[in-house]
Amino acid sequence: MIEKIDHIGIAVNSIEERLRFFKDMLSLELAGTEEINDQKVKVAFVKVGDVNIELLEPTDPASPIAKFIAKKGEGIHHIALKTNNISETLKHLNENNITLIDSAPRQGAHGKKIAFIHPKSTGGVLIELCQE
Repeated sequence: MIEKIDHIGIAVNSIEERLRFFKDMLSLELAGTEEINDQKVKVAFVKVGDVNIELLEPTDPASPIAKFIAKKGEGIHHIALKTNNISETLKHLNENNITLIDSAPRQGAHGKKIAFIHPKSTGGVLIELCQE
């Protein structure tokens, strides 16, 4: 069901500011940026081997990422796991009483299907499922 870690999402106030660290200090490659209007977020992916770091910058003070930063500060927001069948994975989790934020996949960055598992079912970690 789960193939690998796809990316680690990090909430930031400024992608531009954080990219200086990842690109200039760590010599990591920027894989691209994108704005996801319905989630009120701008994202930048930085490649680390076959896993990405996803920098998440809020584009609206009412966005989930802005609220996360206001409450907890910048830092790790979620871990994304790649699945080969997100609908079946969600069905399996739901049947086993795992609390889901998304009961059906929605559109995410890079055209991927995504869905989130609630942290109360994962020991406090927000888990994103994603499928190409």
